[in-house]
Amino acid sequence: MFESVASWSLPAHLSLVSGWSASCSNPSQASSCRPNLGPASHFPVRNGVAFAWTDLTYLLHRAGITWRYFVAPGTQPDCQNSVEFCNAKVQTPGTPSIWNPLPWFKTVRHDHQLGNVASVTHFYRDAATGKLPAVSWVVPSGDVSEHPPNSIRAGQAYVTHLINAVMSGPNWKSSAIFLFWDDWGGFYDHVIPPRVGAVRYGFRVPALVISPYAKRGYIDHQVLSFDAYLKFVEDVFLHGQRLDPRTDGRPDPRPSVRENASILGDLARDFAFSQRPRRPMILPRFPRPKGPAP
Repeated sequence: MFESVASWSLPAHLSLVSGWSASCSNPSQASSCRPNLGPASHFPVRNGVAFAWTDLTYLLHRAGITWRYFVAPGTQPDCQNSVEFCNAKVQTPGTPSIWNPLPWFKTVRHDHQLGNVASVTHFYRDAATGKLPAVSWVVPSGDVSEHPPNSIRAGQAYVTHLINAVMSGPNWKSSAIFLFWDDWGGFYDHVIPPRVGAVRYGFRVPALVISPYAKRGYIDHQVLSFDAYLKFVEDVFLHGQRLDPRTDGRPDPRPSVRENASILGDLARDFAFSQRPRRPMILPRFPRPKGPAP
């Protein structure tokens, strides 16, 4: 699983929700947007809007597909200047940030969908009551993000708690959970990221598929990036409609439709929908080590 772009957290999260990372000289006009993988200072905000191009929530809202972007309140897990350490900033659903970019999108504001960016406490409630939306994103706060200098153990416990909540709730029988990291802390990968259009994918990151219908013990050897998540949602819920300015009714100047890249695999291959649905497997958040200490 390659990062969609060889850059830092904000471009990665923009790509995750919209298939593009750009900055707009006039945030109210999509025609002013140009590709950008630079620092936060290169993404101007005007009247609460920074991104005028089309994101996936626009297509979901237009098709009547429910969605939510769940944010863990606390502190932001990354730095806006792309350095390793920085002073912590407050993170809430109502504070747009590099890991919470949707409130900065013109489409989200104009569709009156800001309320769909909600606290992770709503995620746990929705999971318990079987009211999870069709499409959900869940992002951490700094203390459970695994971003240096925070604890990897705390981050893994947080992720386990999220997945346990889905497995324990009524929605498990129809769920597909994609777990991945937007970046990683290494400086080497022996596989050169493929070039797609004018830019390369980024380094490879861990990625897991968790579902009652996931193929047991399956390792996916397709070429995949975060664009495959968009493609999967579009195929399942939007009849294959893409974030394509020629067909989505909202032109923007993106140079390519990343979901249509010939090299990109299909995550649907990770599932066997004819198999008997797998029962949930609830894991301890803080498992005790087995055997003697080394």
